[in-house]
Amino acid sequence: MNENFKSGFVSIIGKPNVGKSTLINKLVGEKLSAITPKPQTTRQQIKGIITDAEKQIVFLDTPGYVKPRYELHQKMLSYIKDALESSDLIIFITDAKTFPTDYDKEICRELGKTKINQIALLNKIDLVDEKTVSEKMLLLENYKFAKIIPVSILKNDNLKELLDIFTSFLPYSPPHYDPEQLSDLPVRFFIQEIIMEQIFLNYQDEIPYSAAVMVESFKEQENKIDIQANIWLERQSQKPILLGKNGSKIKEIRLKSESEIYKILKKRIKLDLWVKIKPHWRNKKNALKEFGYR
Repeated sequence: MNENFKSGFVSIIGKPNVGKSTLINKLVGEKLSAITPKPQTTRQQIKGIITDAEKQIVFLDTPGYVKPRYELHQKMLSYIKDALESSDLIIFITDAKTFPTDYDKEICRELGKTKINQIALLNKIDLVDEKTVSEKMLLLENYKFAKIIPVSILKNDNLKELLDIFTSFLPYSPPHYDPEQLSDLPVRFFIQEIIMEQIFLNYQDEIPYSAAVMVESFKEQENKIDIQANIWLERQSQKPILLGKNGSKIKEIRLKSESEIYKILKKRIKLDLWVKIKPHWRNKKNALKEFGYR
């Protein structure tokens, strides 16, 4: 092992929909986190791992910072807290169009309480003029960031330099994970994420936020993989909305999910989806545990 090898944990934090998951997916080079225009798409902590001859960076993608309304939200906030406590570096991402929102200010106040090195990424600079970028950079200087970097994550602006900057803050250490590993989560988790992403993309209002997905069966054969998953909702009245007329909507979700799962597993996918009801699961600790929220 190279004695100058660096390895560490980098937490990504910010309010919903500022580009946290997009950043990790682009840097790791694989789609690990679901991405949709709706807030709270990411509900759990997801690790994305980059390893080369000189470094291993373990990114922690956290849920967007929210005001807790349900026990689920409390769990989401606990993932943020755990990530921050285990980090060697914290990346705060904010939106150049909207900074500083009340959420931004609250996050920055919380970050001010920790001694861990912090970098601010001012994202979506392609959507504002240079004067606005300069003004927002000045506002960010009021906080304790070691560096403030303007970026456009979606357009890859300034992303190549980020890995070198992040690495400079990490300790000299052997790798924490196998060099071939891209995440510490099982395949079933990413299948669930793919199905949830399609639910977020194809339904409005309360349906995505009331839904949870659990893979119940995963059977790999020589030429195909059979998967059975349950979609859990909170109310019986939500079921016909999810199914659609003559099952048209759930069929669309199934076909799109099969296509996305194929991109990862490279085998023909047969996905069966079942819709079930668990009243008020977002407020029940036992249900959250059952659905994988530890």
